[in-house]
Amino acid sequence: MPKMKSHSGAAKRFKRTANGGFKCGASHRRHILTKKSTKRKRQLRKAATLHPSDVRMTARLLPYS
Repeated sequence: MPKMKSHSGAAKRFKRTANGGFKCGASHRRHILTKKSTKRKRQLRKAATLHPSDVRMTARLLPYS
């Protein structure tokens, strides 16, 4: 029997806020940091909030929503 597919990766990538929104970590932060400006690297450090249209899709993927 094949392995059952799930969306458990979404639970690791997103955190639900108190107001019902979602926060996610910024991408492009893993390698090739020498080309990126200090301002860009500083902005990548903080968590970003998802757009409301993406929140609807993410809420369906997470098991505790």
